[in-house]
Amino acid sequence: MTLLSVNLNAVAQLRNRRDLPWPSVVGMARIVLDAGASGVTIHPRPDERHIRRHDVHDLAALLAQEYPTAEYNIEGYPSDDFLALIEQVNPHQVTLVPDDPSQATSDHGWDFRGKGNFLTSVVQKLKQPGRRISLFCDPDAGETGIQLAKATGADRVELYTGPYGGCFDDTERAEQELAALATTTRAAKAAGMGVNAGHDLTLANLVAFQQAVVGVDEVSIGHGITADALIMGFAEAVHQYRAVLAPAPIRRVD
Repeated sequence: MTLLSVNLNAVAQLRNRRDLPWPSVVGMARIVLDAGASGVTIHPRPDERHIRRHDVHDLAALLAQEYPTAEYNIEGYPSDDFLALIEQVNPHQVTLVPDDPSQATSDHGWDFRGKGNFLTSVVQKLKQPGRRISLFCDPDAGETGIQLAKATGADRVELYTGPYGGCFDDTERAEQELAALATTTRAAKAAGMGVNAGHDLTLANLVAFQQAVVGVDEVSIGHGITADALIMGFAEAVHQYRAVLAPAPIRRVD
């Protein structure tokens, strides 16, 4: 069973094209949670090009008041501002990514050897009861990378699935990428770490991913599911992704 967390960055980016309150990030969160998503993910960046600071607080209030069993996952580079924001809203999961603020999107995992001491200090600052820490991880990190990630004190790794998502019709390359992801997942599970995954996962490639990469706890999907939602609506898109992942439903508290 793999849980689905819907990344709402693309919704916020569409809203930000105009000085208007729609599409509503909070409203879309309600739709995906009512449709059965297990949680929502956001990645607030310093320039607020998609998620804005008020979105972070608005979503925290929504989940606390209406969806107490849904998970709130916040991604970001552990700057002082990001760490302060985490302490203000106290999400269920913090996913640390090695992004430069100018990057369009996350495109690589942490250098666990070179940044081990830094990550250890950040993880220790963030860890508290009820809060999970996940580290963005290259697909080919393997056993060595996983052992270094575990040494930081983190609870999970999130597999960067962008290289696999970029394979499209290249079957041979896709099989190679899936093999690397499966090896890293097995290493993480053997080390007692949880495994998340995300980046460029779609309905077209998720079935093969699920079959090859066994034991993934949660996927965070944003761009792909938003693209599908433009055609079929967000609720139906969530239903179709859940049909592949088969997570337990989240019920709204009225």
